[in-house]
Amino acid sequence: MSVQSQVMEQMKVAMKAKDTVALESLRALKSAFLLANTSGGNVELSEEDEIKIVQKLVKQRKDSAAIFQEQNRMDLAEPEIAQAKILEQFLPAQMGEEELKAAIEAIIGQTGASSMKDMGKVMGMASQQLAGKADGKAISTVVKQLLT
Repeated sequence: MSVQSQVMEQMKVAMKAKDTVALESLRALKSAFLLANTSGGNVELSEEDEIKIVQKLVKQRKDSAAIFQEQNRMDLAEPEIAQAKILEQFLPAQMGEEELKAAIEAIIGQTGASSMKDMGKVMGMASQQLAGKADGKAISTVVKQLLT
């Protein structure tokens, strides 16, 4: 089942349950899918494209929540965090720290990277191979740890 059809099913459930937070985040996701579908012609979105859109929306929510928390506006941060959690259910399972470290060590071995100068090569490959399975910030942190 595609992510778009899952979103539609969850919207129906949220409407029946009168869950406004879930409904708001699902409508935002549906809107992003529609926008992506219409901007590229009549081409159907691939599952990778759908996951990228979900990741983008989750990142936006988390970034907004972090800004609100810095400004001590918990009344605004909490709905953003709740929406991010609802959207995260449409993402594939995220890699654990040990699993991520092992995958990046393998990528470093493949590229022959030995110092921070090679971080760009490693990040490019890691971002491609681990897309949807790990957050870019987490990948960057592990790459920096391993290359220093």
